Amino acid sequence: MTEVHLQTTEKTSIGDALPLNIDWEGIFREHGRRVHHFIRKRVSHREDAEDLEQMTWLEVLRNRDKFAGASRPETWVFGIALNLVRNHFRLQSGRPRCDELEDDIVLTQGDDPSHITEHQRILTSTLNSIAALPEDTRRLMSMLVEKDGSYQAIAAHLNIPIGTVRSRLSRARVSLKQSVFS
Repeated sequence: MTEVHLQTTEKTSIGDALPLNIDWEGIFREHGRRVHHFIRKRVSHREDAEDLEQMTWLEVLRNRDKFAGASRPETWVFGIALNLVRNHFRLQSGRPRCDELEDDIVLTQGDDPSHITEHQRILTSTLNSIAALPEDTRRLMSMLVEKDGSYQAIAAHLNIPIGTVRSRLSRARVSLKQSVFS
C-alpha cells in the first residue's frame, strides 16, 4: 500500500519552492472534531453541517498548495469552514425559510398523536399569522431574529428609538398570540 504525504510548498520572491512540511493528515486528525463542532454550532441541519464539513476538507486538500503560511494551518482551515458556512447561508437566504409540513410523521414510542396534531396546528397557524402581518412588522421580527434579539441593534439600524422597537414588537406578539390561539 502506498503512503501519501500531503505537503505544501511556499514560493519565495526568487521563485524557488520551500517546503512548509505541513502534515495535513495530522491537522485533520487533530482538528477534525473541532471543525465538525464549529460548523455544527452554526448550521442547525445535521445533513447540511456534514456536507459543509466535507466541503471544508475538500477545499483544504484542493488548495493546500495555496497556503502561504501567514497563519497557523488550523486557522486557515477554520477560515475555509467559516467562508463555506457564510456561503451556505447566503444561498439559503433566497429560499423559503420553512419547509412544508410533512404529512408522514413517524411516531416514536410515547408520542401522543393528539399532541403532534395540536403542534402541527399551532405551527401552521403561527406561520399563517406571521405571513398575514404587515410587511414592516414582519421585517422587524426578522431583524429581531437576525440581530440575536438585540433591540438596540434594530433601533440603530432603523434609526428609531428603542422604545418604538419595544412597543412595535409587543403589539406584534399580542397580535400573533390572538390569531394563533383564538
